[in-house]
Amino acid sequence: MPRLLIVYHSRTQGTRQMAEAACHAARAEVETTLLTAAEAGPDDLLAHDGYLFAAPENLAAIAGVMKDFYDRSYYPVLGRIEGRPYAQMVCAGSDGDNAARQTARIAKGWRLREVQPPLIICTHAQTPEAILAEKVIPDADLERCRELGAALGAGLAMGAF
Repeated sequence: MPRLLIVYHSRTQGTRQMAEAACHAARAEVETTLLTAAEAGPDDLLAHDGYLFAAPENLAAIAGVMKDFYDRSYYPVLGRIEGRPYAQMVCAGSDGDNAARQTARIAKGWRLREVQPPLIICTHAQTPEAILAEKVIPDADLERCRELGAALGAGLAMGAF
């Protein structure tokens, strides 16, 4: 059975909610592992057939803990996961595009195959208090995360990717 790895980081719980929604839907299709970026590493990437990366955008960039995961994993798996499918989600306060570009560049270096465009959920948090507050992702946006997880899982299960 194909295996999907979901790696995420979440300080204010928005990205965690998104990753969990996608994970729940993907598990109906394939074996799915949900790990925080601090827990995940090269062995996890090697043990799975596809990936969903979920990161918050911090200061117009991917969160440092997510970048640390990529830094720790990049060279140990380089040339060993080429062609595997991936998708990504970004929890952003206002934009999310730069964080999505950063993850896409890393995935391009790994020669992964993007199978869905980035899903960016915008929380519109613009003040220091709103940015640091625990997030509650609306049901409609969580449904989009579930759809992404289900589609990625189904594509892996059918061998479409």
